[in-house]
Amino acid sequence: VQLLESGGGFVQPGESVRLSCAASGFTVASAVMSWYRRVPGKEREWVATIAGGGASTGYADSVKGRFTISRDNSKNIVYLEMNNVKPEDTALFLCKAQYGAPRVLRWGQGTQVTVSS
Repeated sequence: VQLLESGGGFVQPGESVRLSCAASGFTVASAVMSWYRRVPGKEREWVATIAGGGASTGYADSVKGRFTISRDNSKNIVYLEMNNVKPEDTALFLCKAQYGAPRVLRWGQGTQVTVSS
């Protein structure tokens, strides 16, 4: 089982960036997939979740209206579309998967997003 994040980098305020979380060893279509972010010296922060099976999504207030979580079941990838990024969005973005019974929890290594002019 593996989660591999990509798509991070340096972006300017107001720009957009799309993060990808490629999964192997399980099917994202039936998993609860989430994005979190971590900044040195701060607690890990939940960003967004997409439910397994349906299209139900949830977002942290800090990103609501700017970020969109989605998945491509055919590619087994989950995305985080980040629009109108702000300097405070600078963080290591991590993908989390919850699937199976009993529940299995897996984390990726993360992809760094740095928002700066």
